[in-house]
Parts: sequence; structure tokens; C-alpha cells
Amino acid sequence: MQPGDVIWSPPDDWRTTTRIGAFVRFVEERDGVRFDDWDDLWQWSVRDLDGFWSAVWDHFGVASDTGYDTVLAHEAMPGARWFEGARLNYARHLLADTSRDDEVAVVAYSQTRERVELTFGELRAQVARARAGLAGLGVGPGDRVAAYLPNIPETLVAFLATASLGAVWASCAPEFGARSVVDRFAQVEPKVLLVVAGYRFGAKDVDRTAEVAEICRALPTVEHVVQVPYGGEALAHTLSWPDLLATDEPLTFEAVAFDHPLYVLFSSGTTGKPKPIVHGHGGILLEHLKNHALSWDLGPGDRLLWFSTTAWMMWNALVSALLVRASIVMIDGNPMFPDLDWQWRLAEETGATLMGASPGFLMASRKEGLRPAVDHDLSRVRQIGAAGSPLPIEGYAWVREQFGPDVLLNVGSGGTDVCTGIVQGSPLQPVRAGEISGACLGVAAAAYDPQGRPVVGELGELVITRPMPSMPVGFWGDADGSRYRSTYFEDFAGVWRHGDWVRFDEHGSCVVAGRSDATLNRGGVRLGTAEFYRVVEEMPEVEDSLVVHLEDPAGGNGELILFVVPATGAELDDELRTSIARELRSALSPRHVPDAVVAVPAVPRTRTGKKLELPAKRILQGRPVAEVATADSLADPQALDAYVAYAAARDGQGQS
Repeated sequence: MQPGDVIWSPPDDWRTTTRIGAFVRFVEERDGVRFDDWDDLWQWSVRDLDGFWSAVWDHFGVASDTGYDTVLAHEAMPGARWFEGARLNYARHLLADTSRDDEVAVVAYSQTRERVELTFGELRAQVARARAGLAGLGVGPGDRVAAYLPNIPETLVAFLATASLGAVWASCAPEFGARSVVDRFAQVEPKVLLVVAGYRFGAKDVDRTAEVAEICRALPTVEHVVQVPYGGEALAHTLSWPDLLATDEPLTFEAVAFDHPLYVLFSSGTTGKPKPIVHGHGGILLEHLKNHALSWDLGPGDRLLWFSTTAWMMWNALVSALLVRASIVMIDGNPMFPDLDWQWRLAEETGATLMGASPGFLMASRKEGLRPAVDHDLSRVRQIGAAGSPLPIEGYAWVREQFGPDVLLNVGSGGTDVCTGIVQGSPLQPVRAGEISGACLGVAAAAYDPQGRPVVGELGELVITRPMPSMPVGFWGDADGSRYRSTYFEDFAGVWRHGDWVRFDEHGSCVVAGRSDATLNRGGVRLGTAEFYRVVEEMPEVEDSLVVHLEDPAGGNGELILFVVPATGAELDDELRTSIARELRSALSPRHVPDAVVAVPAVPRTRTGKKLELPAKRILQGRPVAEVATADSLADPQALDAYVAYAAARDGQGQS
């Protein structure tokens, strides 16, 4: 398989067999237009924002108590105003339909308790009770409800109850330490806090009573603490979950403005307090209806399995599958326990039609020699989703080899900032080996050079040139919008800079080469980090890797340092260093050959699995570790120790 080879093509009958086909037929009939292919549809979706987003509204039957005045009243970014005059509620669209009450909505697995299953009717009944309980605690529109909870049905129930009231949701996974949680929740000043006292991670019981106590002490605005019975002992001075659900009242929904805050998502917070990113009811509702039906091809009868914790935007995307009447699989615990094959077994047991996974999980499955489609009945799977980091071309080849030509590999990239994909695939786009299929519908994505000019066929900054409804309402507490503007709009006036380094080709497909603040500039040529990892981590002697470039102030090539985690049984000796250099030179270029290859026990990552190139670089430049990374934000707080030691050794040798 060569880069750019077409490994999947849209079916000839896409108009009648896919949900994007149904949408196209709807628009053609409504507007008297004709779309022959993906390019026609995408060009229209970014050229006619009013037409496209009103079509999404109408096709999915978005309900507003008052209708709306205009689709897009003010296009300039930042500050675009969508569907002014509308009064709606996200939770209403997920729960109001009673026609499928007997169908399963949620199947939940954990290592803390037995399997849990809820129908749509049972979910609605629990949300109604939780709503009554929260209202009884004084929660109303605009109040904040925070959750220190895992990915379990009670978390979903509490979130939907909060949304139904017009209150604002924020969540953190219980594996986060107290400081990390307080750094997030203190910014939004919650009135109610939901917690668990512990959980089980694989074979290990984890007690969180001390963390809960510390969090409660640090959040003076919290008036009520609700304990969800999950792991650990009963906590003192808390309201129990059954007590919260004690009142049975009809479920109603507070109608709120389109941009009324739905939830606050937080950036990773590796170098300071996480950014509190506010998403609105209307923007998330429209974007997730569009994404889940038109890109992921989900609808009634489908089931989405995608491992996530409550600290990642994929949790929010997971629960939104219920908007299109697909059911979801909620997973809590160690996703690799008791073995790597567990998630594939769950896909078989639950009948998943879309299985999402991190590229790391797919590559690990490949390296382990797993044969998921041979060893399990995965005949219902129509799509394999991948997001979180770039997927090497070997991953494309493995998925095609395992699942054949009929399963769509949908690789995407987006993020917390827009709570969706910016670039990904769909049933109407071909898949090319090693490439993401293209920009999503309604997303005017492009690559810009440093002068703000669009480029094709070369790396540039990933930008969005026209607004989309799920761009943040703002940052919580950023009254004048200055922090929001400086984050996304400082580099190119009126254009969103996302922070990724990307290359689009003439087909519209793209390759994300890593974060733009971590790209490597050697002699004026910028190199993406992802291509290093694709080559190095394919070597059987290398388990993991991280590359850092220290620039030369005089304008030279600087110093390129490659850190590697040797595979079990391997040793980083001169022979392996030579092999690494040879592979990089052959597969990429002489510029990619590192000046030093250093063995480390681990690669630092965020809790969502992203490599932390920039903090490692700052440590090598002499910055104290406390200034470049918050320990609680790391998957392994000790992962940076080896880089600190290496930096100290360099200083001792007189290097800068």
C-alpha cells in the first residue's frame, strides 16, 4: 500500500443507502439544486452557510419554541451570531421522542460493577427524577453543576438533567488529582458537585475519598455534594444518588437561547490553568446532528462504541449519538484490561456499528497480531473511527486487511475547541492511504502559510475561514473576550487558527503533521512530528518516541533530539541508533536524522493520550518542570523525570 492509494470508495447507491444520501435528497428537493458528488456538496456547505445550516435544522427537525429570525446575523469572527431568536434545549432533542422508549439506549461496562442497560424510556424517567432533585437543590438556568464522575449512566443522567434545567455542566474523570480538578471547577464556581468515592481500574481498587474531601474544601461555592454509589465507602455530609432521584415529576425542558451555555470543556492544562471553553445548546445540537448522521452515518438501530473518559470531548460526542436515536456503549476502567482484545470483544457482544478508537490502540492491536474480524463476529461494524492523534499509513493497511473493502475507516481530527471534527471522512468521500478524507461539511478548513495565504501540497497552519455554530460561545470568566481572541484569532485577522500543522492535497484530502507549536524548523524547513513517529515506532525495537528540536539563535539547523522507549527485550545501543538514522534518512530525508537518540522509560502524555513535545522542549531549554507541565494533567506524572535528568546532564556538560 502506497501513500495516497484509494483504499475505500463510496458505494454507487449512496443516495439511497446512507444518511448523507437522505440529506442530499432533502436539500435537492427543498432548494431545487443538484449535487453529483462530495465536492459539490462541501463547496455549497461552506459557500452558503445560511442554506446549509438551515437545511440541517429542517432535515433533523430541530424544535424551537419561537423559531428564529435569521440563520447567521453576523458573520465576522469572532462574534458570529447564529439563529438569533431561537429558544431550544439540547436535552429536549435527546429525550422528548417517546416512540422508541422500549429500545436500548445505553449499555454500560465497567470493572467496578456488573453490566448496566437502560432503554430510552428508562433513561428519560431517571433524567426526570434527577431534574426534580437538582431543582429542589436550587439549581436553575445558568447555575453550574460539576461532576467528578466516571463514564457511567448516572453521569449521563445528571448531565441531561442539568441541561434540561438550562444549568451548565462541567465534568472531570476521577483519575484526575484534586489540584487538577480544582484548577478546572474553581473557574466555573459550581453550586452542586457530584462525586464517587472510588472505582476499580483493572484489578486495582482506587480510593478517592481524600481527593473528594480536598476538592470540596477548595470549592466554597458548592452548596450540595451528591455521592453516586459506585466504588469506595459512603462519604459523610453528602446527599445520596437515590435521595436525589426520590421525587417523580414530569420531565420538562427550559427553553434557552441558541448560545446559552450547555457545558464547559477544559483544555489539557499542561502549562497552567486549563482554558474553560464554553459551548452552547444550539451550536452543539446542530453540529452533532450533522456530524453523527452525515459523517458517522448513525441513526436508529445503530450503536456507537468509543472509549472515553468524562474529561475528553469524545464523551460529549458519544452521548450525542442518542440525538439521532443510535444507542451507545459506555466503558469505564482500564481499556486494556484484561487484555488488548477486550474492546474488540465488546464490539462483538454489543453489536457496535461504529467502533471508535485511538490510533495508538489500532497500532497496538496490529503490533500484538490481533485479528479482530477473524476472531470475533464484527459483521455489524460499518465504520472504524480513529481520532486523537495521526494514524500512520500502516494503520490504514491493517484496518483494510482486517475488515476488507466494505468497512469505512473514518480518520478525523478536531478537538475540544469545537467539540467535533474539523477534518474527517464520510460515506461520500473516498479514503486514501495515510490521509484524512477532507474538511467536514460546513467547515471552511484550509492550510495557511505564515503570511496568511492558502497553500495546497505543502504544510501550513490549519485554519477555519468562515464561522461554524459549534465554535465556543467564549471562555468562562473572560468578560471582554480578550483571552478567546488571543487564543484563536491573533495570528490571522478574522480567521480561526486551530494550532495544528496540516497539508491538503489537490483532492481535498489532508495529513495532520502534529501541533504547529511543536513542529521542527531545521534550516528554515518545517517538519511535522507525526512523520517521525510513523517511521520510528514502526521499528520492532521501539515502543514509543518523542522528538524535540532546539533552535539555533544564529539561524543554523539547531539540535534535533529523538527520545525513544525501547521495546521489551531491546536496548538502545549504537547499532539501533544507526538503524534509526538509516530508516529516517531513507523514509523521510537527511534533515530528519536526529543529532542525538536518547533512551527514556516513558513518553509524557496528557490523560487523553497526546504527546507533550512542547513541555519536553521547554525543560531542555532550562525551564523548571513546574512551569511547563502540571503533574495532575499527565497520564504518568513521573514521565518527565528522565527529561529533567537529561537537561541537567546537558547543563553539566556546558550545553545550552
